[in-house]
Amino acid sequence: MSDSTPESVRDGAGLTSSGYRISVDEGRDSFYALCIEDPDDEDRWLMSDTVRSLRDAR
Repeated sequence: MSDSTPESVRDGAGLTSSGYRISVDEGRDSFYALCIEDPDDEDRWLMSDTVRSLRDAR
């Protein structure tokens, strides 16, 4: 499995979001994942492979 460089955005609430395009099967298939986390607490994070952006997370 490989992934692209995450694009991180820091907002006023102290959360960081990163988007990934993850390739599997030697690059024959890929999917998108979104991770939202609190950089100050390693136990507070959420990762989803069902949305491509926060706008799509409804």
